[in-house]
Amino acid sequence: GQKNTLAIDPGFRTGCKVVVLDRQGKLLENEVIYPEKSTREQIEAAEVLHALVKKHNIEAIAIGNGTASRETEAFIKKIRLPQAIPVVVVNESGASIYSASEVAREEFPNHDITVRGAVSIGRRLMDPLAELVKIDPKSIGVGQYQHDVDQNALKRSLDDVVVSCVNNVGVELNTASKNLLSYVSGLNSRTAGSIVEHRDANGPFKSRRELLKVSGLGPKAFEQAAGFLRIRDGEHPLDASAVHPERYELVDRIAQDTGSTVADLLKDGTRRAKIDLKKYVTEDVGLPTLTDIIQELAKPGRDPRQQFEAFSFQEGVEKMEDLKPGLKLPGIVTNVTAFGAFVDIGVHQDGLVHISQLSDQFVKNPSDVVKVGQKVQVTVMEVDLPRKRVGLSMKTNPDLAGARKSGDRKSEGGSRDVDRHRAGQRSGNGFGEVDWFTAAMNKKN
Repeated sequence: GQKNTLAIDPGFRTGCKVVVLDRQGKLLENEVIYPEKSTREQIEAAEVLHALVKKHNIEAIAIGNGTASRETEAFIKKIRLPQAIPVVVVNESGASIYSASEVAREEFPNHDITVRGAVSIGRRLMDPLAELVKIDPKSIGVGQYQHDVDQNALKRSLDDVVVSCVNNVGVELNTASKNLLSYVSGLNSRTAGSIVEHRDANGPFKSRRELLKVSGLGPKAFEQAAGFLRIRDGEHPLDASAVHPERYELVDRIAQDTGSTVADLLKDGTRRAKIDLKKYVTEDVGLPTLTDIIQELAKPGRDPRQQFEAFSFQEGVEKMEDLKPGLKLPGIVTNVTAFGAFVDIGVHQDGLVHISQLSDQFVKNPSDVVKVGQKVQVTVMEVDLPRKRVGLSMKTNPDLAGARKSGDRKSEGGSRDVDRHRAGQRSGNGFGEVDWFTAAMNKKN
């Protein structure tokens, strides 16, 4: 959500790129620190972070999950910042693609790609949909068969998902990017850009009516778009809901008739239950519209996300050498394939939970059990340091001895699938292409 955020793109040799974003995701300041070098530079890094946190009243810290992420996270926790601030490791897949894109150059013409990448990491914590929509889906590296399908169909499918989210949940007007706003009914790339420019110049919107002050956005576009745009803590309580501004007067009248305010109706289900909707039916407003309005009053905004919980990896487990069979760890699912799921456990190498280890029950389709981004508890089954492979299990009581024996028998065939999957991930991040059909046919032959 809307938090003053400090975002860090970690690195060893080139240092950690640090950026400060305000509650609308606007870049305020950027620095480079070197917490992994000399003691003097560690002290300087701590002083820089303390100063930024105090100066900008930082409320959350986002760290990219690439090289040096665990070391940077440990350093942040060690320096004891002035107040308790959640530190969250964020998936940075595709951030480098974004930082070199036309969209990023347009947003930050005077900053280099390292700063743009750090900004993307911070914004992904604040509003993931608004940031990820800027990236080609192939660059995120999710999905085993993303290269098999027709790419135009894939793009249309992604657009449909975004439009569906916009219609069902709405867009936070004060944090949404130009790219996301352009999906809203009544807006296009030009008017979406005008909204962002107005927001940057005049600060956050306080009411939906302020949209009429945006250059190039006329009454017709406002009529179409306003119902899909949300303003949290706006001047009118309904600015955060799907109720269109042209119906505010009607809702105000309903509230007066019940001897309450609109804010009271939003909080009190008993008051809403006493409303006789038939009294308010007119030629312009039918019963279905009134029913929708009351349903929206019951749950304004309808944000499907649960309360945010900061996730943290197991302390003391930062590299593959720290892993031992039988060790239980928290993790996050990064990818789901036909043969299982890959889980990030904070050692810079995702582990594989084979389909046979996903549950105590038989699993036909891994997608029925796990989803990308899901927090899971796993047990380390095998660690292969030379080939950089980690075998995991999500079973309640996994058979470690049995896993080692079957692992020896299946290592050849299973590793081919994993290698192809990882090659597909690399190609999704811009390191070349993989012909999955040819690979499958070779395996068949």
